Amino acid sequence: MIASTRARCAAALSLLLVLPVGGAVAETPLEQLKRTGACERCNFKLGELRGLDVKDANLRRAVLREADMKGVSLVGADLRGADLRRAEVERADLSGAQLEGAAMRAVDLEKAKLTGVRFDDADLRNADLGETDLEKASFVDADLRLANMVRASAAGAVFRGAKMDGVVLERTWLTNADLTGVRLKYGDLDRVKARGAVFRDADLSGAHFSSADLTGADLSGANLEGALFRRTRLVGADLRHTRGLQAARMIGACGDSTTRLPDGFTLKTCRSQEAED
Repeated sequence: MIASTRARCAAALSLLLVLPVGGAVAETPLEQLKRTGACERCNFKLGELRGLDVKDANLRRAVLREADMKGVSLVGADLRGADLRRAEVERADLSGAQLEGAAMRAVDLEKAKLTGVRFDDADLRNADLGETDLEKASFVDADLRLANMVRASAAGAVFRGAKMDGVVLERTWLTNADLTGVRLKYGDLDRVKARGAVFRDADLSGAHFSSADLTGADLSGANLEGALFRRTRLVGADLRHTRGLQAARMIGACGDSTTRLPDGFTLKTCRSQEAED
């Protein structure tokens, strides 16, 4: 009887020794996030968050550097000022999220759903945004230098004042996008679809438009020094008051009577097949 009592006391004592004061096991940041929907300034560096599903999460200034976030659903999340450098966020759903001022250099967002996301003032240098859904997303004053946006869908997106030097926009949809005042030097815009897009006062020096569709686009006031327009459709486009435009670099480009060109420039008329190219 005495031995049995001693054994029970010893077991109870050993349990007390492994538990923190209060008897409760300390909650991890991930457990806190799942339970409360909030973990502001929490450290998830190198964390395994794959498949996480939390709506309207508060992750403001959280550290998610190099975290595995493949397939997460963080719709409407507050990630302002968060650190997502080199995070793996492929095929995630961040629709409506706030990422203003976030550090996202070399983040992998391939095939992510990013409709309506606010990336204003974010650092997205070298980011992979290939095949993402960026409809009506905002990149005002963001840094997108050398980012990959191949086959992204960015209809109605806003890039005003963004740094986009060397961005690859091959086969990207920019219908009605606002690129006013962007710096897109040496950008690759091969087969870009930019109907109704606004490039007003943009720096497009050295940019390559090849088999691009700029129907109804506004390029007025843009710097086009060294820009190439090869087989580019310019029906209804406005190129008045541009700087540096060279007729020799408008190889096979075409327009119509509604195309507005600088004085002294002419274009051949687009044929129907060129409209579909």
